[in-house]
Amino acid sequence: MTAAAIECKSLTKYYGKARGIDGLDLRVEKGSTFGFLGPNGAGKTTTIRCLLGMLRANSGEAFVLGEKVRLDGAVLRRRIGYVAGEVKLYEKETGRWHIDYLSRFRGGHGALTDELIERLQFDSTRRVRELSKGNRQKLALILGMMHDPELLMLDEPTSGLDPLNQEVVFDIISERVAAGSTLFLSSHILSEVERVCSTVGIIREGRIVVEDRVDTLLKQRLRHLEVTFRDATGAEALESVPGIAEVQTLAPNKLSAKVRGDHVDDLLKCLALHSVEDMSLEHASLEDAFVDYYRSDEGGRQ
Repeated sequence: MTAAAIECKSLTKYYGKARGIDGLDLRVEKGSTFGFLGPNGAGKTTTIRCLLGMLRANSGEAFVLGEKVRLDGAVLRRRIGYVAGEVKLYEKETGRWHIDYLSRFRGGHGALTDELIERLQFDSTRRVRELSKGNRQKLALILGMMHDPELLMLDEPTSGLDPLNQEVVFDIISERVAAGSTLFLSSHILSEVERVCSTVGIIREGRIVVEDRVDTLLKQRLRHLEVTFRDATGAEALESVPGIAEVQTLAPNKLSAKVRGDHVDDLLKCLALHSVEDMSLEHASLEDAFVDYYRSDEGGRQ
């Protein structure tokens, strides 16, 4: 088996008695696009900082691009493009100063620097204290990707950007992945993860609890149903179908519901007993699936 872009083996980090991550196992293949999801406090930031060698784990191992992660891993970090969720910059310095400063640590001017500045329409002559939140984010993206890294580790990469610049960032990310880079994306905007990631891992209380392809997760977890009958029909017409939940009456002859799991065949057999005028059955968004997963997990898996 070839070396993965990211691999964690029983990775554990505690802050005193407070849990960061606990026995986390994770593997992200090279060239893949991986979405890293979880509620606040689940361990996302701790995981990323351990993978970057910014924190020393209490136990377990982490490997990035085939190399064991160490606190002194400056050479390895040159192969990684990291954009933090909360960007810290030197307020009195210009964007160009930041670019030149970081380039010296990486051994030269980044191959994508000028292209990123142009495509993001960033004015590198202005001081950081003069920049809006969106322009600070542009600078963070340039610093994180200008050296054309093998691995992109992006935490909320489009925070503060307007929709047009978000589109530009998505295009750049897609191009880098097509050129062979690996994407590890952590974002609270689940539509972003759904758009650019093929695989998703959900972390809860410091452990990966779900890892699957995005399309499989959406297909298996949740669909939205809306059905219009020719005659008045009560909610009881659907409530006996396996996997049906949250049946609502929208009109005397119109019902909506959620369909969990692989129960479409059961649903169709039920509907065949009635006179149906119209219906729609749509896959839930990744956000719906994510919320549904946590809701069902808290009440006992369904």
